Amino acid sequence: MELGQRLSVYVLLVLCATSSVNGGNILVWYTEGSHWINMKPVLETLIDRGHQVTVLVPSTSMFMNTSESSRFRYESFNVSVSMETVEKFMEDFLQFTIYEMDHMSYLQIYIRFMAMMKLNMQNSLKYLDGVLKSDTIMKRLKEGKYDLLLADPVYPGSDLTAEILGIPLVFSLRFSLAHNWERYCGQLPAPPSFVPGAMSKLTDNMDFSERVWNFLFYALQDAVLSNVYWKEVDKYYSEIKGSPTSACEMMGRADIWLMRTYWDFDFPRPFLPNFKFVGGIHCRPAKPLPKDMEEFVQSSGDAGVVVFTLGSLIKNITREKGNMIASALAQIPQKVLWRYGGEKPETLGVNTRIYNWIPQNDLLGHPKTRAFITHGGANGIYEAIYHGVPMVGIPMFADQPENLIHMKARGAATTVDLNFMKTEDLRDAINAVINEKSYKENAMRLSSIHHDRPMSPLDEAVFWIEFTMRHKGAKHLRVQAHELTWYQYHSLDVLVFLLAIVLSLIFLFIKSCTFCFQRCCGRKGKTKRKTE
Repeated sequence: MELGQRLSVYVLLVLCATSSVNGGNILVWYTEGSHWINMKPVLETLIDRGHQVTVLVPSTSMFMNTSESSRFRYESFNVSVSMETVEKFMEDFLQFTIYEMDHMSYLQIYIRFMAMMKLNMQNSLKYLDGVLKSDTIMKRLKEGKYDLLLADPVYPGSDLTAEILGIPLVFSLRFSLAHNWERYCGQLPAPPSFVPGAMSKLTDNMDFSERVWNFLFYALQDAVLSNVYWKEVDKYYSEIKGSPTSACEMMGRADIWLMRTYWDFDFPRPFLPNFKFVGGIHCRPAKPLPKDMEEFVQSSGDAGVVVFTLGSLIKNITREKGNMIASALAQIPQKVLWRYGGEKPETLGVNTRIYNWIPQNDLLGHPKTRAFITHGGANGIYEAIYHGVPMVGIPMFADQPENLIHMKARGAATTVDLNFMKTEDLRDAINAVINEKSYKENAMRLSSIHHDRPMSPLDEAVFWIEFTMRHKGAKHLRVQAHELTWYQYHSLDVLVFLLAIVLSLIFLFIKSCTFCFQRCCGRKGKTKRKTE
């Protein structure tokens, strides 16, 4: 081997050794569904940068799979919730939110929603039992000597675990219900006058009646979460710690909040130094399509193609809806790639192909893609923004209606209602976003904003994770608001003090005037009597 080649090998070995030495040891909290899909690119990038990543994985999970990737280390733990229970809950939840809710009164919706939230909380705490109440797991975690815990707080317990292990905590989340976690626990300002509550179906441009509704919406959602979520989690945390504990205060101790949104998607709002907006961390340039799929796409000619998926959780829809959708797709000139796991519709046109799975990002990045029919999941919307593709939304549940309202407000999407749309409604919506230039122009404008950033969202997320490890936390970025009571935060004590001073001055002024008046009038009376 020549000297130059030897030197190159030695340098490479030194760099690898250095990377290994400087790399951190990161523990990742368990999550599910699209939350896990969004987390993986960050973890893979951290591994590429020399960090060791250990992922907590429950024995019952719909998406997390220990055989999925050999790049992660896995720490499996047992839970008492069966897969049948999880699947039954998800089936009931989808049935309620997709098909039943539109035909129920507000009171019926509230009662059913509260019942489902309570059941979900019970299951979530059973998952947490598998970690915090397992001596074996906690012993392993303490022996792991982790430098940081990375968590999506959709499942509770990561904050308490981070405190027990004595390590910094970084959250990664889209948003919480009515921004409750961010507002109350993270102290992120959210004036109801122009920051619409999450899932309120409002924009930042509200008239008086909408501002009234937004104000009440915040209060209602806070009351619901206090009764269903915080009450139960507080009780659980207090049991584990052996003393009264506020789960919200515990959550507020997180060092960094990585918010999976950005100003191409979200409405402008105040933010704090430890809140970093990294929407689109999973987006990437398109890769070549499989050969047969590429041939189908190329056969579309100048008309192009439409990409259609309702997400990974929607495995099937009713036969009637399937036929109605297929009929609408058959009436457009574009070829359609439809991810669909149900029975083949009888009205399926020759321009439409059904797939059990599609490379969504790669299709959205293909030059022949003209529109994206989506359920409105944040991951899919961000991929459409990344590639500048206008959307037709068919929102199903959770944050999906909210996400599509944002895209409609930006002029990059239109929506139809699954339960009430007709064949012509879907057909006309697709034709509108393809033929009306404003939709494509607005989608490209959002794409331009998305890409015009100092660093990519993935790089920024990784930077702040590494920053937190380097400095063993980021408490210097947390505002003093965490140490204030609610009345101090709103300066009510100051207002009471100032009001007391003003009232005292007014009182003294009135007393002085009364005294002077009495003295003056008294003298005049005495003088008059003497004259007489």
